[in-house]
Amino acid sequence: MKDTKDSPEYLAKKRAFSKMLTLYGRKPVLEALQDPSVTPFRLHLATSNKPVTLLDDILLLAESKGAEVRYHTRDALSRISKNSKQDQGVAIDLQCPGFQQADDFLAAPPKAHFELLALDGITNPQNVGMIIRSATAGAIDGIILPEKGCAPIDPLVIKASAGTVFKANILRCSSLVKTLKQFRQHGTHVYGLSSHADTTLANLTSHSANIYVLGNETKGVSKEVSELCNKHIAIPMNNNVESLNVAVTAALIAFRTVIR
Repeated sequence: MKDTKDSPEYLAKKRAFSKMLTLYGRKPVLEALQDPSVTPFRLHLATSNKPVTLLDDILLLAESKGAEVRYHTRDALSRISKNSKQDQGVAIDLQCPGFQQADDFLAAPPKAHFELLALDGITNPQNVGMIIRSATAGAIDGIILPEKGCAPIDPLVIKASAGTVFKANILRCSSLVKTLKQFRQHGTHVYGLSSHADTTLANLTSHSANIYVLGNETKGVSKEVSELCNKHIAIPMNNNVESLNVAVTAALIAFRTVIR
């Protein structure tokens, strides 16, 4: 009998899967395994790989950390990595305790007062990585990252985050609009960042639960998401500067209470 989408078995599998990050590429996989804070779950290797020292090192490290090792045809491995052009015959599933579904976070938030970032159409991997780094270092309790529309967590994002992806609280969702609606129904205030807003981050009165939406590098917060925001806020700037890089904006939000 197959698991239905609301069965305990299906939901348990979904939660377990949401805490996994699949990484690909020989050097990125090796670097992840060399990080003492990273826990590998399963290493995937293509049977067509030719023997090289780098692959030997990857295999030894994975086995020493207790990871299961599986071998696949090239096509099968490509389906796992979802990037046949860059996986180099290697992929690995990593256990990331801070990863979860956004609705699981909402069902049992770790504390009454929380601050989240939500990414709406941010496509530059470097920006996503730097946002994750700043949020993890600052006073942000999680980052809502939609499955579509944003740069996925890949080697470029991990590099830009300086490895903090593995420590980050990433809240996954299939639809940012749907997720924001759910949070609002539970009393969370949603703020959209906009250079045209009258209210600034400096004079914002926060509530007990807040989400700050960061929009696309060029277009900003999408119309559909913008309509869900309780209020729009701007970063106060001098000398007629129109805007800041989205990752810089994220850093200002993440540290606004830390440096007071």
